Amino acid sequence: MSVTAPVQPTRPRQLLCCGDATNFATASNTPYFLLQAGLKRGLFEGGLALQPEQLHWQRRFWNLRQLLLSGKPGGFQYSESFTQALLAQAQLPADQPLELLSHFPLLPSHPWPSAWRVAFYIDATTRQVLEDYGAGERIADAHQRKLLKRECSAYQLASKVVCMAQWAADSVITDYGIDPAKVHVVPGGANLDEAQLAQLLPAALPHPPSAAQPLRLGFLGKEWQRKGGLFLLELAEALQQRGIPAVIRAIGPNPARLPPHPALQPLSFINKQTDTARFVAELRSWHFGTLFSEAEASPRSNLECLRLGVPLISHNVGGIASTLPDAGSGQLFPAHPSAAEVADWITARLNPYEGYIAWRDALALRWREFTWDAAVEQLAAILQSP
Repeated sequence: MSVTAPVQPTRPRQLLCCGDATNFATASNTPYFLLQAGLKRGLFEGGLALQPEQLHWQRRFWNLRQLLLSGKPGGFQYSESFTQALLAQAQLPADQPLELLSHFPLLPSHPWPSAWRVAFYIDATTRQVLEDYGAGERIADAHQRKLLKRECSAYQLASKVVCMAQWAADSVITDYGIDPAKVHVVPGGANLDEAQLAQLLPAALPHPPSAAQPLRLGFLGKEWQRKGGLFLLELAEALQQRGIPAVIRAIGPNPARLPPHPALQPLSFINKQTDTARFVAELRSWHFGTLFSEAEASPRSNLECLRLGVPLISHNVGGIASTLPDAGSGQLFPAHPSAAEVADWITARLNPYEGYIAWRDALALRWREFTWDAAVEQLAAILQSP
């Protein structure tokens, strides 16, 4: 295997996010895993450890003022006062050369010092967060217009805008008018500790579905309704009608908030960092990972399944398509398919079961494609290009 020489930044490069990039718990672990892979390859000198929780009093006063002025109290995290105060914690020198790769569209605040070179690596534009995720409902229209204008100016000044999904890249180009030549797509990698994975023994593949060992459909994430949990219950019923017993194995949601259903098996939260073996064994026991979200940017859950050799069934909403590279990784349905359509596809895909196992074996051999090491290779090439 060839060894790639480490990247040598022309100036110190730091990873920036809306929080502590060195902390595993920040932003669903993505900055942490990106930083660790980038440090190993020499893409980063370090990551900024910002503490937005220290601005809680400013948040309260700002929200109260917005409530009195507009009747809508939200949006502090997008305001100039927030982004300026947050980045000031790092005490970055304004007069010295510095490279920043930002995982938050409004950090650093535009305009930034001329000595800095800034690129973005985002999972969604703010417009998409406001509209597709519904975050704009609590934010005054005037504030939305102002922050979107700031975001557009930041993209115009940035050296590169890298997106985790084509969905986000299309927004950068179409909604913000940014030159497509400096917009790129790198889906990223699975948020899993490769060192810990290397120590685990190979897992047995799931058995053919039966009454004793039903088909396992995996759900991974806290937001049961937004991520399509109710659709999975319909899918389990449709599979049962076709003679395939099926259960939904749900990691993440609070069991007390889930609907009662004989096919639903809540597993609560599994800490993939401290209980890696259990987390990995559970995912590898699934016949399919699933994601039928109402809105989705760039789901790490899909990449975690693929990294572990588990094929996916999802539909084409938001950035999901960019996490399923081809038919070898699973099936991408048109948005909002019927449960019957998906159940028919599963029934056909499992027959013969030997074909399904061969498919799984081929996918497992591709594990490197879905790592942060592979993603950092792509990022390095983009950031170093003219």
